[in-house]
Amino acid sequence: MRPERRPAASLTRIDRYVLRQLMLGLFAVSGGLVALIWLTQSLRFVELVVNRGLSFRVFFQLTSLLIPNFIAVILPITSFVVVQFVYQRLAGDRELTVMRTTGLSPLALARPALLLTAFVMASCFLLNIWIVPAAFQEFRQYQFEIRNRLAAFLLQEGVFTSVSDDLTVYVRTRDPDGTLHGIMVHDARQANSPATIFAERGRLIANKGIPRVLLINGSREEIDARTGRLNVLTFAQNSIDLTQSDKGEETRLRDVTEMSIPELLHPAPGSVAERDFGKLKVEAHRRLAAPFTAASFTMVALVSVLMGAFRRHGGVLRPLVAVLIVVALLATGLAVINLATRDTRLIPLIWLHAIAPAVIGAWLLLAPQLRFGPRALRAHLESA
Repeated sequence: MRPERRPAASLTRIDRYVLRQLMLGLFAVSGGLVALIWLTQSLRFVELVVNRGLSFRVFFQLTSLLIPNFIAVILPITSFVVVQFVYQRLAGDRELTVMRTTGLSPLALARPALLLTAFVMASCFLLNIWIVPAAFQEFRQYQFEIRNRLAAFLLQEGVFTSVSDDLTVYVRTRDPDGTLHGIMVHDARQANSPATIFAERGRLIANKGIPRVLLINGSREEIDARTGRLNVLTFAQNSIDLTQSDKGEETRLRDVTEMSIPELLHPAPGSVAERDFGKLKVEAHRRLAAPFTAASFTMVALVSVLMGAFRRHGGVLRPLVAVLIVVALLATGLAVINLATRDTRLIPLIWLHAIAPAVIGAWLLLAPQLRFGPRALRAHLESA
């Protein structure tokens, strides 16, 4: 009586064993790289804490919005690193040799890595199409609010605070109840008539979300552009808008990273300049094609480990060649995007660069099995 055979689609114990190591490695390596990249990139925003007095809670909330983009960028690379490392270790421990002697073809041995690649590709699609644009939009809006709204409420004692490039505020002392003393404001938002304002005391207020400072008992000094005379105006009470413009701008320009795929492919009339249409189109195709690079990088690792004869003490040449190929693919990917931005007729090169290595790698893995057949392939591998 013959034993019942499992369906080909079901996972074997070997598949689960290798897949478990791949998944653990993927989460460990990706988590470590994301933490490292986040640490280096977040240093750009430390000045908001040091110079503007923002709390660390706000700092972490702001910089954490960059993490989805970091994950989307490094996932294809970490999939290559993990597959290369795990399969190289299995080869060094002779586990792959034992698996091959049981009749497993290179394609069967690659199945756990292909399942990992499917997971990475699905994650990259989810990140690139929905999560990353939404996170970037929230990040830039949050950054805009901090730089143009909230920063005005963070005036420090004895410090010249640059609320914007053309607005500087100095406060001598600040009471616990929020009362300001010894206020000086240099307002150059109107290029033709910059003014310097002094006040004995004041208080920060908000009107419809727009920060203003209420000044009491002060003077406004302004040089007449036509006569060159100094005009001094005293006041008992006055209020000044502390936003970046004198009209309290409520809107900001959207960046290409914030736009969804439909907005990139079909931008609203008048929303972007005509010369930027190509840039938007290239960005859309880059997001859609980027997940396929995970398959290409994984195939490079699989071909380097599973093709050819196994050596007891491993080898350095094939892993080194695989690393160089991935580095070359990353470099050419940047070059292709730059070329496509200049000439949109080259956009198909983005897809070719993302998919072609995966197709070539799959053919290399399948070719021996198609050439020899399952039994002859086993004998061929054992003789190798």
